[in-house]
Amino acid sequence: MEKLNVDCLILIFNELKAEIRNKYLYSCLLVNREWSHLVVPILWANPEYLNNESKKKFCNTIVSCLPPSLKQLLFDNDIRLPSTIFSKSLTFNYISFFKYLHAKIINNIIEFVFEKEITKSIDFLEKRKFLEQEIYKLLISQCKNVRYLDWNTSLPLQSFPGAQTCFSKLCSIDVNLKHVNSNNLYELAQICRDIKMLSINNYSQDIPGLISLIDAQRDLQGVTFSSHNMKKKGNFKELGRAIARKSCTIKHLTLYNSIGVISHSFLTSLINLTYLMVSNNGGIYDETKEIVEFKKYLENSNFPNLCSIEMGNNLSCFKELAILIEKTKGEIEDVQVFCNFAENTGILVQAISNRCPNIQFLSTYIGINDLIYVETLLKNCKGLIRLYLDNADEIYDIGDKLLGILAKFSPESLTNIGISGNWKYTIDAFTNFLESYRGRKLTSFDINGYYGEPMVAITTEHINVIRKYYNEEIVESSNILDSYSY
Repeated sequence: MEKLNVDCLILIFNELKAEIRNKYLYSCLLVNREWSHLVVPILWANPEYLNNESKKKFCNTIVSCLPPSLKQLLFDNDIRLPSTIFSKSLTFNYISFFKYLHAKIINNIIEFVFEKEITKSIDFLEKRKFLEQEIYKLLISQCKNVRYLDWNTSLPLQSFPGAQTCFSKLCSIDVNLKHVNSNNLYELAQICRDIKMLSINNYSQDIPGLISLIDAQRDLQGVTFSSHNMKKKGNFKELGRAIARKSCTIKHLTLYNSIGVISHSFLTSLINLTYLMVSNNGGIYDETKEIVEFKKYLENSNFPNLCSIEMGNNLSCFKELAILIEKTKGEIEDVQVFCNFAENTGILVQAISNRCPNIQFLSTYIGINDLIYVETLLKNCKGLIRLYLDNADEIYDIGDKLLGILAKFSPESLTNIGISGNWKYTIDAFTNFLESYRGRKLTSFDINGYYGEPMVAITTEHINVIRKYYNEEIVESSNILDSYSY
């Protein structure tokens, strides 16, 4: 058998999808020494997702990698390493393979070392901070070309030895401004020029260092704003201007709980946006001045290349989104809109029917008069894969009509469907709808709002109908059946 060269093997290993990569790469470790040396760096590049058993093994390996000089330094500072660490030198310097520095990885290592000593005493907190500092120093000195940094510490990571090499190729960063100060960000801006994805957490004021970091980037493509202090408000004029200056490159925008905290005047400048996600969970419910202002900026924006929209709870923006969609080139593939007090729902569905022929995924609320738009949607959008239709806790007598429309007009591609648990459905309509999928299958059929408890519209008889079609392999899964024995 002809031997694959190293470059081909590396390409194959890296091209494996993330969700299956580790499963297969662990087997590849056992093929031979050459394969093992190729696979280990890939496995250790991003060791974020570990179960409890793997987490302990991982931490034990990392602590075993500590050089003798650092082990002695920790001992001199009254930090005792676990007896489980390996006494012999390891085959690889696993730390050097890290490409993703997650704060929780460092926290896991610290908890592993102090497993039997966790207290709130000042002495312990000082030892914990010292260990955190030394681990970061070790990682930064040995890791080259880190791709992702989760900066959730007050430590000046950018000034540690090796930071220039470690962070020069950084392309994604999460910054928690509760811990990271302006000077640290300014100094990082002198190192990093190629950050593509920037996540800003806990902002409370304009920070010059953050502005410098944004301005220094040559191809900033995505920005996430996240605030947990809903009472803190500010203008953030300089931050907004900095984002606007990057309007030619920014394509992804995510806003978590930022309405009422900052002004969103920069929205109208983001003409190349392809992805927009807004969530106001735990935020303002009433139609305040800040929400009215946000909706105004949204309505006046123009995102012709928009492909995906997600709008979270507490924002009734159906009309504004419809206007936004009407101004696009028709390339939208995904729309997810959730709101407990929905108005103008039909306008949104109508806009999607008219302007989104390639849409694949749609989740939205609809009202009692919107079924005509649902029918048009199914006729016009032949690539629809997933459709979830819900309502704002209103009990409508439209269930049978909706199921009839779905049975008659659903395109072949539509295999994931969710409907409201508040609407009324007769058993005949339920049966006829599921029967219409005989021969092509429903990958999933969910009842929105169902959490394992009785609902207005769904009875034991309805559940039995779903179970019948599940047993006949026409329905592959349903949240209704998850709480019951199949």
